[in-house]
Amino acid sequence: MTPAELSIVFFLQMFVIIGVCRLVGWAARRWLGQPQVVGEMIAGVILGPSLLGLFLPEVQQALFPPDSRPILFVGAQLGVGLYMFLVGLGFQSSHFRANRKSAAAVSISGMAAPFLVAVLITPWLLATPGLFTENVTLFQATLFMGAAISITAFPMLARIIHERGLSNSPLGTLSLSAGAIDDAGAWTVLAIVLASFGGGPEIAVKAIVGGAAFAAFMLLLGPRLLAPLGRWAEREGRITPTLLAVTLMLFMLAAFTMDAVGIHAVFGGFILGAVMPRGFFADELRKQLEPFTVVLLLPMFFTYSGLHTQLTMVASAELALVTVAILAASILAKGGACWAAARLTGQDNRTALGIGALMNARGLMELIIINIGLQQGIIGTGLFSIMVLMAVVTTLMAAPLFEAVYGREARARGELGVIGGTGPPAEIVPHEPLPPRRGG
Repeated sequence: MTPAELSIVFFLQMFVIIGVCRLVGWAARRWLGQPQVVGEMIAGVILGPSLLGLFLPEVQQALFPPDSRPILFVGAQLGVGLYMFLVGLGFQSSHFRANRKSAAAVSISGMAAPFLVAVLITPWLLATPGLFTENVTLFQATLFMGAAISITAFPMLARIIHERGLSNSPLGTLSLSAGAIDDAGAWTVLAIVLASFGGGPEIAVKAIVGGAAFAAFMLLLGPRLLAPLGRWAEREGRITPTLLAVTLMLFMLAAFTMDAVGIHAVFGGFILGAVMPRGFFADELRKQLEPFTVVLLLPMFFTYSGLHTQLTMVASAELALVTVAILAASILAKGGACWAAARLTGQDNRTALGIGALMNARGLMELIIINIGLQQGIIGTGLFSIMVLMAVVTTLMAAPLFEAVYGREARARGELGVIGGTGPPAEIVPHEPLPPRRGG
């Protein structure tokens, strides 16, 4: 296709992508009580070969021709990079210090059990054609599966807790603490997998040393070096265009650095966001970047993921069995381990069940991990499709399960406000409260 033809296709794609994502997201919020972002995850699958390509293959191919996909890929990478930057920007280090004993126990258990499951099932998965690529070792595959199963949708967890007024409750602080530690561990493991997956030991050394050096530099010196940005914003009383440009340049440099050493751009975005000045600067920056990121860029990521998701593959008896096994193992290992750890560290059963329900959601974090795995040639489209389904199912069940095991009784006791109150929905979508549940 010529550049002019690609331009025409791109604008039509974005018209359809934004429209479908907003429509399905609205339906998910209105009829299922789910956050907008969950509907957009589903919308990406709808636009791919699983639905649109199944019933209207000519339309799907005309709308998303192969030549146009690199453009969607670049937009998707920018979207998830900025998303992780915003996640880092909202990351509170106090979560690590609160409830250290219980949080560490819940987090370690919530990672150890999924990794044990990964050890048990990965040899079977490797023996199943089409799930992993041929050059992946058992060690790499096991680490990848462990990270993918153990990940928690930390931003979604934080929003559910915020919406229900539990931020300062034992359940809220413990879940946030455990979720923060949990995701830090999962991303570290994924970074190790990516570092080991290359053309030789020098590439692994470059990735590990480069990533560790970047993280150490940013965590130790970043807050001091970036502090003037906060003072600049407070002095001006706003985020000026020049200050926004400087911030975006720093984001691009951080993303480039992590990509250049062989890790992934999302790590650069997250680490930079985590060390940015807090207070007025962070609040104003989120107001400017969130709408553009969640309305325009993230739908590109969901669609790009959906174009590689073929749920029809799961219809085969062999892959259907794999899907059920992964889904059951993921839910039971993660939720059960977090519940047991919370109980053993002194939490009552209702609180422990609530923690297990919240920690079990994978959300967009799961999609980011498996997209990285697909891009780096670790997994095939079959396993990718299965893991997309797992991400959607565990995310859909998080809020209703939490409500069933904790929310209803807590609301009856006056410990919770009305669901959807005034806070934004899960993940980081701003200013779109969930509608109250009927009869709730």
